[in-house]
Amino acid sequence: MESILGIERRGAFLSVKPCIPAAWPGFSVVLRFGAARYEIEVENPEHRCNGVAGVELDGVAVDPLAVPLRDDGRTHSVRVVIGEPELAWRLALPGG
Repeated sequence: MESILGIERRGAFLSVKPCIPAAWPGFSVVLRFGAARYEIEVENPEHRCNGVAGVELDGVAVDPLAVPLRDDGRTHSVRVVIGEPELAWRLALPGG
């Protein structure tokens, strides 16, 4: 899972750096962390092999290299968009 899908657990965090064939439209993975469930959806709208335009945890933008994990018994949604990394910063700017 770590080498191709690019999802690696580091203690109480996930690091997300997908490296997939450009033809893939995306993929989904379910990960358990204690009693919590993390439903991870990776989208590849630009048909790229790598790069992370943004990551959201339960609708809130988070650092792709430090997605927090909580053993809270809940189901969490993680959305990853493969794309140009600086695009995420442009969208976060006022008027972006």
